[in-house]
Amino acid sequence: MIRVLIADDQGMVRTGFTVFLSAQPDIQVVGEAADGREAIRRAAELAPDVVLMDVRMPVMNGLEATRELLSGGGRSPKVLILTTFDLDDYVYEALRAGASGFLLKDASAAQLAEAVRVVAAGDALLAPQVTRRLIHEFARLGAPRPAAGRRLAELTERETEVLTLVAQALSNQEIADKLFVAEQTVKTHVGRVLMKLGLRDRAQAIVWAYENGLVRPGE
Repeated sequence: MIRVLIADDQGMVRTGFTVFLSAQPDIQVVGEAADGREAIRRAAELAPDVVLMDVRMPVMNGLEATRELLSGGGRSPKVLILTTFDLDDYVYEALRAGASGFLLKDASAAQLAEAVRVVAAGDALLAPQVTRRLIHEFARLGAPRPAAGRRLAELTERETEVLTLVAQALSNQEIADKLFVAEQTVKTHVGRVLMKLGLRDRAQAIVWAYENGLVRPGE
């Protein structure tokens, strides 16, 4: 079972998400929170696998809560950012804060459930339009930092190639097709890349690749 905590300041939204997700055979809603500070406290108490985090909340917003929730080290939940606002800086700051996914509240119920599963499995939930916005933001910020040579040198040639394709938001299956290997082989490479670079998931890998110049906007 995937344990989920829902953080949103609107009670009706929390109720709707709870009713739908609780009906899924592999998802259990273990708690709710009405603001970012409560989300941090409840996450510590309930140890969820995934936190559905609204952006605009009182006391502490979702981006600040995500940053604090994921800064403590140890076993942290995955964070799936939920918002009605499709804004560039939300996408960028959410991923920089450590979120594993970004989903607009107008997504369908089925998309929400699948998003929880994707994030819980350690994959990044970056729809094509979200990836485009992220790339646009990197382009706006200008030149990337010089590549982290020592850490990048720890990767094999194949692992570097896989990381480059991950940064282009390709799925494991798409990468497998492109490299003519099995999907499980790609999963193994991705796991090794994350371990060697000390990254939590694919979302962090995408940010790392752009910020360190492995991939540049437009490539």
